[in-house]
Amino acid sequence: MRLAEIFERVVGPDAPIRFTAYDGSASGDPDSDITLHVRTPVAVNYLAQSPDAVGLTRAYVSGHLELEGDMYTALRRMADFVFHRGVGVSGRDLFEIARSVGWVKFVNRVAPPPQEMTKGRLAGLGWRHSKQRDAEVIHHHYDVSNAFYELVLGPSMTYTCAVFDDEDGSLERVGRFDGALESAQSRKYALVSRKLGLEPGMRLLDVGCGWGGMVMHAAREYGVRALGVTLSKEQADWAAKKIAQEGLSELAEVRHMDYRDLPDGSYDRISSIGLTEHVGARNLPSYFASLNAKLVPGGRLLNHCITRPRNDLAPMNPKGVINRYVFPDGELEGPGQIQTAMNDAGFEIRHQENLREHYALTLRHWGANLERNWDEAVAEVGEGTARVWRLYMAGCVLGFERNVVQLHQILGVKPDGTDAHMPLRPRF
Repeated sequence: MRLAEIFERVVGPDAPIRFTAYDGSASGDPDSDITLHVRTPVAVNYLAQSPDAVGLTRAYVSGHLELEGDMYTALRRMADFVFHRGVGVSGRDLFEIARSVGWVKFVNRVAPPPQEMTKGRLAGLGWRHSKQRDAEVIHHHYDVSNAFYELVLGPSMTYTCAVFDDEDGSLERVGRFDGALESAQSRKYALVSRKLGLEPGMRLLDVGCGWGGMVMHAAREYGVRALGVTLSKEQADWAAKKIAQEGLSELAEVRHMDYRDLPDGSYDRISSIGLTEHVGARNLPSYFASLNAKLVPGGRLLNHCITRPRNDLAPMNPKGVINRYVFPDGELEGPGQIQTAMNDAGFEIRHQENLREHYALTLRHWGANLERNWDEAVAEVGEGTARVWRLYMAGCVLGFERNVVQLHQILGVKPDGTDAHMPLRPRF
């Protein structure tokens, strides 16, 4: 039996994509703008080992499975088709595949691509969310290459959800590098600054500061003394140079260190933008207690992070594609869980906002940047890593659009006795 016949048996003859294989067989819609091509038997090995998204990812990242056409369109189309058809791979299907390609090729185990963080590699890094392991998993994702991140993120070097207005958020503008993304990232920093109520002379701590975007914005626009900390040395080095170039060294600083090593009671405001995803549900109480202790009475915390749409959903599949290829040890909690942990740590919750649609748009811009700069990106990090990013960002667009994941900003105040030092009707 040829591979296209097996594909047709699994998904049916009316699949909304075209399927081709190295054995010369083909199936699906011959006029489709999306083609899935099995280039070698190694792709079949990967799918046999993991007949799910992990197997497909391994085959695609390693180049043994090729996709012709737009990745987002392919994922959306197949997600709709699989959802409505209830497609799956049965034991009989696997038997037919094995008989078709040969038992030796079928059972021959192939090592995952080097971009995958395997369970064995993680176990060798120490306890989950220990300082040493956190530093290593951050290094795995964020120390890829500053030059690569510039190609994807654009001049702002901001790797968190932007905030769009109606004009800049128009889907017709996505994919055109016209400054819309840069404006939206600046708008995000301005929104965080307004929620924090930044004023000249304040001391701001930005935990998990990335390449220093929030630190520089606060120093430049508000005259705030801002310190950012990151576990990524690549980020810290890049930020230090940029701060010097911007002439902000007297107010802004980024250090390569763990936020847990900073002294308590030293800051008027704290921003946590895209760090909570790396903390873990069990550590949320200690995380927010630590940030609360670092604030002066009357201080504010703005926590900005990806969330689950419901509190009773699992934080994240530790064996899934995102944990293996993108964010090892990553965990997502519901907004209620995060808000409760903040509350229990001593914060009075003053405002909460869901920016889910904004993150879908942000990811669309990043994906367009990657495609526009594809050859340079591959030259910088290799085709396998570039493929991880193409797949991961397109999948995340779909996740935010379909409410699989959300993005919440939650503002908390450390009361000064009974005084929250908040206006009656804040205008954010």
